[in-house]
Amino acid sequence: MPVNVLAAAAFVVAAYYNGAVPVEQIPADRLTDVIFAFGEPGEGNVCHDASPRQAAIFAQLRKLRAEHPHLRLLLSIGGWSAAPQFSDAALTATSRAAFARSCIASYIVREGFDGIDLDWEFPVRGGVSQNPHRPQDRADATALAQEIRSELDTLGAAAHRHYYLTAAVPAGRYENGGAYSASDSYDLAAFTKSLDWMNLMTYDMGTTFSPTSNFNAPMNEDPNDPTPAAQRIANNVTGAVASFEAAGVPASKIVLGVPFYGRGFTGVGSDRAGLYSSYSGGYPEVPWSVVSSRYLHDPQWERHWSDTAQEPWLYNAATHTFFSYDDPRAVAAKSAFVKRAGLRGAMFWVLGQDDAEQSLLRALSGPLLPSP
Repeated sequence: MPVNVLAAAAFVVAAYYNGAVPVEQIPADRLTDVIFAFGEPGEGNVCHDASPRQAAIFAQLRKLRAEHPHLRLLLSIGGWSAAPQFSDAALTATSRAAFARSCIASYIVREGFDGIDLDWEFPVRGGVSQNPHRPQDRADATALAQEIRSELDTLGAAAHRHYYLTAAVPAGRYENGGAYSASDSYDLAAFTKSLDWMNLMTYDMGTTFSPTSNFNAPMNEDPNDPTPAAQRIANNVTGAVASFEAAGVPASKIVLGVPFYGRGFTGVGSDRAGLYSSYSGGYPEVPWSVVSSRYLHDPQWERHWSDTAQEPWLYNAATHTFFSYDDPRAVAAKSAFVKRAGLRGAMFWVLGQDDAEQSLLRALSGPLLPSP
């Protein structure tokens, strides 16, 4: 019988999965966790049974787990524009209990998931403007996590096993509404106590919320970046992790986020090949598979590398476009940082964006997981 080398893996290597590729194409031998995105509460801000499409996918995921017993399946509740109305669900002790019990019944008991991932974007401020948000969301987020943790522990005690609770939390210092800190939304030290780990979204640091064109997921602070110092110092991977640790999140509970896509800016100037420029709009999110197969072979896109950011970028002088992305070299630097900083592991958004050779996943998982 083959040895299950990933069963006792020291690091988490998690992938968000939105159904964009068939389940049978998921590279389970290079992952410890698959996080399905997303589950959404319906009427009454409670979770209901899965849709027929979801139920079919969930059945396939359970089969995948049976074939790879080390694999954990988590269900992420939330997202960006389609996020549930968390502020209402978390508002009172009664609503929190109803939300927690319904989601656990729907996804843990009925569909066999190993845990829940909370993706509230975002308590208090910074998320989609039309979603309800209140000043008390900060305290309510902690109370909601505590309620879900308590319900999971009760279920786990009866089943003689552990159920997981994680949360996706933003790292970017510019969100909807301008300058931002995750501490605006969360009492991070208190919130984290209920979690097995935090999926730190150390990407989307250069978006159309930013004052100038910038990298999507830079490793380090660049003194040439004109972003105000209060935001610049933590608007990068190493600075973000340091700020979360300073706020009371243990390194052992931080799972570093890695983008398998790039994003950019249009209407940029030619100085610095479009970097740190004013801009007129955003350039669409593009998967690494498209960047590697098309953009890198198109002479209109001029490639550059930042030793500080540890990230490449492309500049198109004909269209005045700046585009930032992670390639295998950039991802390998992040994987090395996970080990060096003693973090819990790494996750990425999203399955289906890598190339056919799984170049990014190999660069990410190679240093963190034992060889198959």
